[in-house]
Amino acid sequence: MAQISDPKIAFAYLRPACVLLTREPTVTNVETLSGQLKEVNDATLQQLQEYVLFPLRFVLKVPGPKKEKMVQAVAEAMCHVLENTCVQSWETLHGLFSELCLCLCSPADPGKPADTSEELKLAVLRCLDALFHAAYGDIFFKLFEPIMLPGLGAAISLLLALGEKEKSRDIQVAALKCLQALTLQCDCTQDHVVPSSEERCTIGSTMASFLPGITTAVARIITGDLRQGHTVTVRAIKVWSRTVALVLDDTQLQASEPEKTSSDLGRIGQLMVRRTQDWVKSTVGKLSVLLKKIISCTSAHQHWKVRLELVELDDHLLSQCSQSLGECVGLLLEALVGAVNDEDPRVRERCEVALREVSQRNQSCGSSSAQTFTDVLSENLHSLATSLPRLMRTSDDQKKLFVLNVFLGYIKVLGPLVSVVLNSGAHLERISRALMQVLELDVMDVRIVEERSYTPSIETSSGSGYSDSAHIQRKHFLYFTDEKILCVLMEICRTLGHYGNIYLLTDHFLDLYQQSSVYRKQAAMVLNEIIRGAAGIAVATEGQGVESQVRGHSPTQEDLKVAVVSVMEEYTSLKNWHLITVSEETTDRDQQDQQLLSPSRLLSISNSSFSSTNANSLQVIPSSFASTSTSSSSSTLHQLNSNIWQLCIQLEGIACFAQALGRDFRSLLMTSLYAVLEKAGEETLLVSQAALGSMWDISKACGYPSLKELINENSDYPAQ
Repeated sequence: MAQISDPKIAFAYLRPACVLLTREPTVTNVETLSGQLKEVNDATLQQLQEYVLFPLRFVLKVPGPKKEKMVQAVAEAMCHVLENTCVQSWETLHGLFSELCLCLCSPADPGKPADTSEELKLAVLRCLDALFHAAYGDIFFKLFEPIMLPGLGAAISLLLALGEKEKSRDIQVAALKCLQALTLQCDCTQDHVVPSSEERCTIGSTMASFLPGITTAVARIITGDLRQGHTVTVRAIKVWSRTVALVLDDTQLQASEPEKTSSDLGRIGQLMVRRTQDWVKSTVGKLSVLLKKIISCTSAHQHWKVRLELVELDDHLLSQCSQSLGECVGLLLEALVGAVNDEDPRVRERCEVALREVSQRNQSCGSSSAQTFTDVLSENLHSLATSLPRLMRTSDDQKKLFVLNVFLGYIKVLGPLVSVVLNSGAHLERISRALMQVLELDVMDVRIVEERSYTPSIETSSGSGYSDSAHIQRKHFLYFTDEKILCVLMEICRTLGHYGNIYLLTDHFLDLYQQSSVYRKQAAMVLNEIIRGAAGIAVATEGQGVESQVRGHSPTQEDLKVAVVSVMEEYTSLKNWHLITVSEETTDRDQQDQQLLSPSRLLSISNSSFSSTNANSLQVIPSSFASTSTSSSSSTLHQLNSNIWQLCIQLEGIACFAQALGRDFRSLLMTSLYAVLEKAGEETLLVSQAALGSMWDISKACGYPSLKELINENSDYPAQ
């Protein structure tokens, strides 16, 4: 059906319904008018706007209580008019604003929402939102004149109460959306009034009076019950960030002196806030407390849209008011960096864009910034490294994972600048000590010592290979159990190796390895991954880093080889390789069998060894070197387990070094292959498995199709 476009025909059509509604305000008459309004096109409705709104407003102004269905029907009819027309009169805007707010508040206590149906509240909120969008030109900014402060404050308090206290998610979202629209911060697709810099400054100055109340109440919504749903939380984060950015906008605060309060305003003047430097400093201090709570509750939120909105908050505040936010900048950067490794690609990609923009803005500021972006990142990294051991002891696994992702994020974002940061002795020491404490192994499992292996068999067929699952050892750590946490820790080490100076890092962690047996296993794990990272193995750098993606000091193959040789020499030295792994009574029990064999027998394998019926199977004979060492009667279960894990980690390390060097590792087989073969014959199951797995990795890295070829080609190497 075609809509009515002639104003005269439309007036004649609508007049009877308007007159009847004025005389008899009933739900039926409101619905009749509402239905007729939808038959008039927008241009004609614009000309008749004041006329058709009059009877609807009249119904709301009639003294006495009104039926909820009546008020709801009026709000829905008004909403249709406002969604399809522009409000060009201040009197109309002001009147409707007041009338709609009265529909929402309690008659007994105007500061609280009325105890009415959810449908009524939702209809009025939608109408209020439509009113803000319909306001045309300069009249909208009259809402922010000082004389409007009491009424504006009452409306904001009402919307905040609805957003926080209501059980209906739809009402909460609608109330928060109204708050956004009120300050021209709405993110819908409709056309909006675009304020000039002066008009935006006026809004910011007025909203400064309400900033404490808005940020506190909205922070409670953000950190509230998870059952409210992610939609409410996302909308609340938008309100919080947009309001803070509006009031603390760097451009506004730097453009002019704080506004002076007019003496003509009387008591209303006391409600106004002057955005002085002292006020800004005090406000930022309070905001930082709220920001910590918000980040804590949303950074690891289960829904990706909440985490994405936190990134939006970080980016918006850092772009609009980084200079005025002061101490909050570090918190924002920490939250932003924490999202670099988010499990959702949409969050990661948005985070990477935001970080690049932050970096570019920082570089364009040059030396004028009091604290550069890199300084903030490095200081945050140092602070996090300091608190990391405590957080790993006291937090749950989800919090631990987030903290470690932040740690990893800082390293990735610094990129090549990691080398500069690590040149600081304090930073390197703090980071390395944190890793040593976090990676402490639980070595009290009695099964480690009890498990035995006498004749392990390896498939040497190039077709089947040796299964990775057969030789990857599951380690148990004191401070975490989640495998994801270990993965992040290992990636941290690889990323340090990728961007850091390989000589500095290997020297430092070798010192820790040599200094104390307490740190030896952890230092070895870190060294293994650092060398892998330096070789570019399992390092994700695409889109990461705020500086050039070119590494600051890319190690050559010779650099890698020098580092590998120094670490491997330490691993295979007499004191670190020939460790006691079995108790004295076990040694006595098996001594007769073990005396039948010697380490040199391992290298007597020749081509004839593989001419037997099963040519694809190699029986590795146990070694007697470790077991014939003098076993101290004071050896404890703890020490035996510690020795076993140290050997396993060192064997894994030799495999890592082979992967890092590839075929260049062949020249190091003279000093490494015999040592690994010897451990393949260990009677302790974990050590034997680790050695066999290492042999297979070495074979693949050096280009040998099977262990048979690896051993045959290098069987002339003497025992060391």
